[in-house]
Amino acid sequence: MMSQHMEKLRPRPLMHLTRHLQGLIQGKLWMKILIGMALGLVVGMVLSPQTGLVSAEASQVIGSWLALPGNVFLGLIQMIVIPLVVASIVCGMAAAEDREHLRRLGTRLVLYFVMTTVVAVIIGIGVTVSLQPGRFIDQSLIASMEEAPSAGGKDIPDPQGLGAFPDIVVRLLPENPLGAMVEREMLQVVLFSVITGLALVTMAPHQAKPLLELLGSLQEVCMTVVRWAMYLAPVAVFGLLAQITIKVGLEALLGMAAYVGTVLLGLLLLMCLYLLVVFFVARKSPLEFLRDIREVQLLAFSTSSSAAVMPLSMKTAEEKLKIPPSIAEFVIPLGATVNMDGTALYQGAATVFLAQVFGMELGLWALVLVVVTTVAASIGSPATPGVGIVVLSMVLKSVGIPTSGIALILGVDRILDMSRTAINVTGDLAACLVMDRWVGERRD
Repeated sequence: MMSQHMEKLRPRPLMHLTRHLQGLIQGKLWMKILIGMALGLVVGMVLSPQTGLVSAEASQVIGSWLALPGNVFLGLIQMIVIPLVVASIVCGMAAAEDREHLRRLGTRLVLYFVMTTVVAVIIGIGVTVSLQPGRFIDQSLIASMEEAPSAGGKDIPDPQGLGAFPDIVVRLLPENPLGAMVEREMLQVVLFSVITGLALVTMAPHQAKPLLELLGSLQEVCMTVVRWAMYLAPVAVFGLLAQITIKVGLEALLGMAAYVGTVLLGLLLLMCLYLLVVFFVARKSPLEFLRDIREVQLLAFSTSSSAAVMPLSMKTAEEKLKIPPSIAEFVIPLGATVNMDGTALYQGAATVFLAQVFGMELGLWALVLVVVTTVAASIGSPATPGVGIVVLSMVLKSVGIPTSGIALILGVDRILDMSRTAINVTGDLAACLVMDRWVGERRD
C-alpha cells in the first residue's frame, strides 16, 4: 500500500531530466575528453619552464588562462553539489518501495562501504611494504624538506582514544543544517538528507507531496546547470591538465617514479577487485562495465573531484547500468561522501612510504592503527581535489610520522589525486550494481 502511495509522489527520475546530457554522451564525450587530456599533457610539457621556450613567470600566467574554463567548470559543479545531494538522496529514498527496502539497502550499503575501504587500505599498505619505494629516495631531500603548510579549515578530531568517540558521534548530527551546508560538511549534509528522507517516507502521502515536488524541481535545476557545465568538459580537461603539467613538470614525476608506480599498482589491484565483485556478485561482464562507465572515469580523472562527476555517475548508473532510481539516487551521493576507497588506499601507501623515507619501523599494531585511522578519516571526506593531503596529515600524526614529509609528495599528489578519484567513482558505480543485486531488484 505504501509503495502505491509513494509511486504518486515520486519525482521524475533523473534519467528524464538529462536529455541534453545524454546527447553529449552519444556524441562520444569520452573521446572528446580523452583528446583534451592528450592535448593538455602535450601543451603543458611544451610550455613547462624546463623546456626553456617561455620563462617560468610567463608559463604560470599561460597556465592560469588555460585552466580558466576548467575552473569555471568546477565552480559550476561545486555550486550545485549541496542541493543536488540533498534532493537526490531524499528523492531516491522516496522512490523506494517501502521502509523494509530502505532498511536492507542502508544496512548492506554501509557494511559494503566499510568492508571495501578496509580492503583498500590493506592493499595500499601491502603493496608499499612489499616494494619498499622509500629506499629509492635520496636522503638529502629529507634534510631539505620544510614543514608542510597547514591544511586549513576546521580541526579534524583526533580519532585516537575511545573516550572521544561519543563526542565524534554527536558531532556527526548537524545542529544547524543550513550551517553544515554553508561549511560544506558533507557527512552532516548526507545524514540530514537521510533523516529527512526517512521522515517523508513515514508521513502521509498528501503531507509529503509538496516537499517532494519542490525537491524534484530543485533536482531538475541542478541537472540543467550540469548540462551547461558538460559543454565545457573537454576544454576544461585540456586546460586543467595543461596547467598541472606546467607546474609539476616531468622531472618531479621521474624523481618520485617508484612511489607513483607503487600507488598506481595498488589502485590497479583495487580496480581488479571491483571487476571481480562486478563479475561474481553483480553477474555483469567486467569489460561491459568498463565500457559503460568510461565517460565517468575519464571526467573523474580530469577533474579530481567525485562531486564534479556525481550527476554523470547517477545518469550512467540509471541509463547504462540499468540501476533503479531508488538505488542510484541514494548510493551515488552517499558514495561520493563516504566511499573513498582510492583515497584510503593512497593514504595507507603514503603513510608507509614516508615511514620508510624517515627510517621508521611500523609494527603490526602501528599498521592496524593506520588502517583504523585511515578508514575513519576517509568517511565523510569532502569530494574535492586535494582533500587527500588534508586527511593524510592526520593519519601521519596518529603514528608519529613527521608531517613535513608531505612536502616530499606534494609535487606528484595531483597526478595520484586524479587516479584515485577515478577509482573512487568506479567503486561507487560497482556498489550500485552490488546493491541492486543484494536488495533483490535485479533480474537475470
